[in-house]
Amino acid sequence: MKMNELNGVKIAYHDDTEFLVQVGKNSSAYKTKYRFVGNLVSAVLYFNGINIGNGYKKRLMMPSAKKPVLARVFS
Repeated sequence: MKMNELNGVKIAYHDDTEFLVQVGKNSSAYKTKYRFVGNLVSAVLYFNGINIGNGYKKRLMMPSAKKPVLARVFS
C-alpha cells in the first residue's frame, strides 16, 4: 500500500489502482485523456501539465475511492 497527500488529503492506493485524467468543455461530459495505473505522481504531473482554455475543465479521478474526484479545475 502506498500513501501520498494531494491538496491536504491523504490518498492510499495500490499498484493496481487506476487514476484517470479527464477533460471536458462547457457543460458537455468529461472524456478520459489518459489513464495511469498505480502511479499517482505521474497522474498529478500530467494533470498539472494540461493547459485549459476558456470554457474547458479538467479533473483527476480515482474511480475506486469513496470520493472519486481528487482534483478539479474550471476555466
